[in-house]
Amino acid sequence: MRAGGLRAGGLRAGGLRGSGLLAGAVVALWVAVYLVTQVFVDPPLPTTSTLLAGVVLSVLLILGYPSALRGPRQLRRGRRGGGRAGARRGAAAPATFLDLGPSMPLRRGLTPEAADRTVRLLRPLLGGDAVAITDTSRVLAYVGPGRDHHRPGQDVMTGATARVLAGGRTAVLHTRGELNCPDPDCPLRTGVIAPLAIGGRIIGALKVYRVDFPAPSARTVEGMAGILSLHLELAELDRERGLAADAKLNALRSQINPHFLFNILNTIASKARTHPEEARQLLLRLSDFFRYSTRQDGHFADFGQEYFFVRTYVSLEQARFGDRLHVRYDVDPQVLGVQVPVLVIQPLVENAVKHGLAEKVGGGTVTLRARVDPLGRMTAVTVRDDGVGMDKATLARVLAGEGREGGVGLRNISERLGSLFGERYRLDVRSAPQQGTTVDLLLPLA
Repeated sequence: MRAGGLRAGGLRAGGLRGSGLLAGAVVALWVAVYLVTQVFVDPPLPTTSTLLAGVVLSVLLILGYPSALRGPRQLRRGRRGGGRAGARRGAAAPATFLDLGPSMPLRRGLTPEAADRTVRLLRPLLGGDAVAITDTSRVLAYVGPGRDHHRPGQDVMTGATARVLAGGRTAVLHTRGELNCPDPDCPLRTGVIAPLAIGGRIIGALKVYRVDFPAPSARTVEGMAGILSLHLELAELDRERGLAADAKLNALRSQINPHFLFNILNTIASKARTHPEEARQLLLRLSDFFRYSTRQDGHFADFGQEYFFVRTYVSLEQARFGDRLHVRYDVDPQVLGVQVPVLVIQPLVENAVKHGLAEKVGGGTVTLRARVDPLGRMTAVTVRDDGVGMDKATLARVLAGEGREGGVGLRNISERLGSLFGERYRLDVRSAPQQGTTVDLLLPLA
């Protein structure tokens, strides 16, 4: 902070000096224009000519003046050229280890594709002629001399690699004999092999070779292996978190209330005799409802898809409840293209219908409101009903997922959102007896 403050102070001081010089130069220019056009010539030039000459010369002075705000032209060109050169260098290889962080391919796991991209990124950084990555048994990727026999996909062939994978300790190879490659024509002479590990479990190796002496820096290779291991561990956590989210999504799908299905089928059966066309439409909507809830791929979908799913569900319930169920939609059109977790909004509406209005004499109204905040990068969804509501004890059981009051997986929804967003989401429930229930959901833009 202090160093940054000093740098900022130096820039401000330089800016003040440069601005002062520029202001003085402009004043001197206007004095000179006045003297030349009004004092030294007889008769004086018209005022319009004087102003025009002063403005033109001032513009030329400002454009050509290397002020502190713009910087000298040569320096600016150098910065722009350096930026382009830096971009070209970055396209070929990062300048430092830190530059690799956001784009490290192994962040997605130890796969042949990710390993191949990684060795190509690391080769210019690690001071080796050849770089390879293996898992515990196979060469996943290799770049550099010796690729004719160190081929990706084949079994690990050097004794040194086998020892590192078995013992979990970095090996520095100073001679070709220590490398122990079975190919007599192998051009590799020295190298460093460091293990890749997740939680103490060896899962592969990073290998850096040279065709001459001395061997690569063991400290550098071991440090990079540690960075790669960290990314692999994060990838493993992402995979486990994804599996947990999948399990919660499947659990949520399994909680579709069988009574809802039976009630809708009974409604359709009763209408089949008196209103066959309406019964046919209800069957089509019921088919759409289950198709979406059971076949939706992935964890995210456009809000518009979830909105259609909600409206499909509501149309089925309105066929059963009739005039007792009213639904008000207050959805900003900007929200329709926003990505939201699948099967999150409909269960909230279903809980409002089942636990809020079904037990209320005369029914009531459910309101679905949705807004997007592009500046705060959040999506706000509110589901509110004017039904029977809950006391504090019942609300506590709902939030804990206990008893039949829990509805369609409210706690499951919360845990699933936690798996997807960490602590970047908010789910608030407010309720009071005979005053209805309000659920506020705040989601980060995906």
